[in-house]
Amino acid sequence: MSSTTTNPRSPHRVVIIGSGFGGLFAARALRKARDVKITLVSATTHHLFQPLLYQVATGILSEGLIAPATREVLARQENVEVVFGKVTDIDLARRTVTAKALDETQTYDYDSLIVAAGAGQSYFGNDEFARHAPGMKSIDDALELRGRIFGVFELAELAAAAGRADDVRKLMTFVVVGAGPTGVEMAGQISELSRRTLRRDFRNIDPTSARIILLDAAPAVLSAFGDRLGNKATERLKKMGVEVELGAKVVGVDATGIEVEDAGGAHRRIDAICKVWAAGVSASPLGKQLAEQSGAQLDRAGRIKVEDDLTLPGHPEVFVVGDMISLKDYPGVAQLAIQGGRYAARAIRRRLAGRSRRARSSTSTRARWRPSRGSARWPASASCASPASSPGCCGSGCTSSTSSASRAGSRRCCTGPSRSLAGRAASARPPSSRSSRGSRWSGSVTTSPRR
Repeated sequence: MSSTTTNPRSPHRVVIIGSGFGGLFAARALRKARDVKITLVSATTHHLFQPLLYQVATGILSEGLIAPATREVLARQENVEVVFGKVTDIDLARRTVTAKALDETQTYDYDSLIVAAGAGQSYFGNDEFARHAPGMKSIDDALELRGRIFGVFELAELAAAAGRADDVRKLMTFVVVGAGPTGVEMAGQISELSRRTLRRDFRNIDPTSARIILLDAAPAVLSAFGDRLGNKATERLKKMGVEVELGAKVVGVDATGIEVEDAGGAHRRIDAICKVWAAGVSASPLGKQLAEQSGAQLDRAGRIKVEDDLTLPGHPEVFVVGDMISLKDYPGVAQLAIQGGRYAARAIRRRLAGRSRRARSSTSTRARWRPSRGSARWPASASCASPASSPGCCGSGCTSSTSSASRAGSRRCCTGPSRSLAGRAASARPPSSRSSRGSRWSGSVTTSPRR
């Protein structure tokens, strides 16, 4: 069993699981800690700027622009080692993390552990839907959707030339399931693609006549962000020609359409070849392992309920951040993962400096993590080229052409704090290590489609 005390001459071993927003920002926040040795374990070789996946799916950005190599991002940080592998086991008693890459199994000891393994797509027990309605959680998902979206326009062109009007109608109908941040962005971007980018590119079809339907079983759009933002996003989507259908539960998906159950229990079918699933997330299975060993509870999405300081009950050396946690109904956006990763790094630095983890008060309560009202950003040297998160760009001051539906209610540029939580979550920027002053966005990218 690992000792609970660390030899003062040996570095403090920090293992970070995941190279997403939480993991990457935690590692960077420890870059000046000379007495810390970081091992970042990730199942991918890149850091995925997930909020811009929808732009890859609609052909606006190349996949390489939003997925820089993690090694490249952290190349100049001497106290971090990046290792490839999928974490299969966490032993809280022995303080070890086991990861597997192909046939190789490695075990890493830790003094402090930051778990930022993120979340995957959830089909609510209907995994067979994935074949006909891809999700939006990886580069592969985005490229698959790109092929389907552009492919149906091409097939509709052929069908129209052959006089098959019914086929054209099915091919020109797009259904996005899930009215959360990703679904809103995707529906808005498909609308802009059909009404602006492709409007003059075909001879036998009119792309502007494409029908875009946004479905959700919930009673509101962007329900996690409150009524004000949700109502504005709904109004903007409708102005863009998106049909918003709430209280509609998907009960079946096949190659040519989707079965929907309305709030009253009535069933109906929507014929559509291209479907996008953006309706739910399922936390990493590592959350279940941590819950079983620590006694922490899990919510329905598999997210683990952590203490106010992001640690596990009875394990102050283990921090859980990002999409894996359930804490005070905070939404799963990039901003919270960034702040959580930074908070965990600061807590580790304070402990190494001999400071107490408890607040300085007579009640001696735990120090609490609270999301900041300010905007967590990529390093200040980065250009404001394509700042966006799944809820959309943070405001009208940016050059990014993210869907204006999700920008509703946010009127500050990403260089400063935004008025809305959706905007604050959007103010992160993709990294690249090609800069003499640290990470910066590689080049200036204007995402507006120009015709």
